[in-house]
Amino acid sequence: MGEPLDPAWIVQAGSDLLVVEKPAGLLSQPGLGPELADSLITRAQRHWPQARLVHRLDRDTSGLIVLALCPELHRLLSIAFAERRVEKHYVADVLGRPAAPGGCIELPIAKCQHRPPRYGVDHGRGKPCRTHWRLLAEVPPPGPGEQPTVSRLELRPHTGRSHQLRVHLQAIGHPILGDPLYGSPESVPRAGRRLHLHATALRFQHPRSGEALAFSSAVPFQLPTHALP
Repeated sequence: MGEPLDPAWIVQAGSDLLVVEKPAGLLSQPGLGPELADSLITRAQRHWPQARLVHRLDRDTSGLIVLALCPELHRLLSIAFAERRVEKHYVADVLGRPAAPGGCIELPIAKCQHRPPRYGVDHGRGKPCRTHWRLLAEVPPPGPGEQPTVSRLELRPHTGRSHQLRVHLQAIGHPILGDPLYGSPESVPRAGRRLHLHATALRFQHPRSGEALAFSSAVPFQLPTHALP
C-alpha cells in the first residue's frame, strides 16, 4: 500500500485543510510507472482518503504544500491560487551575486519541445511569468576585491508556472545550487546533494471562514560558507 505520511511533516491538520512540509526528492503526485508511484498525495491519502492537492511543488523542491480535505474547499482554494490571491515565499541559494539588492524577472517560459522535462525562456510560445526577488545574504568574498560566489535570495512568484523559479534564475545567470536540470558545473557541486530551493511561507484567506492564514517553514539547508570552484 505504500508508506504513510510522516507525522513530522504535518504543519496543520484541520477538518477541511491539511498543510504539510514536502521533503526534497518526493513527488507531489504519482508519475507514470511503478517506480514513480510514491508521492506526497498517495502517502496523505493513507490517512485522509479524501485529500486532494491544491497546488504542487517540483520533486526536487521542498517546503509547504496545501491539501484540501473536502471537494468544496479544493475548488475554492484552486480558484484562489489561479487568481493569485495566495502569497508564496521561497528561499534559494544561487551561484554568484546579483548586481542589485532586489528586482523582478519577467520572462515568458514554455516546455522545451525536444528536451523534456525541461522548460526555457521562449518569447514566442511562452506564457507570461513574473518573479520578485530580494537578496538576503551572501558568502563573504574569498579575497580582497573578489566577488562573493554564492547568494541567498527570497523569491516571490507572482505566477506559478512549472519550473518558473529555476528557469528564471538560470536565465539571469544565477542558477540555483544543486539543480540537476538547470544548474552549471559550478553550481551543482557543494550543494549537499539537493536542490537549494524551499517553499518557506504561504499566506491566504480561508475561502469559507474568511480567516487569515499564514504558514511558515524553516529552510532545511545551509548557505555554503566556502567558495565554489
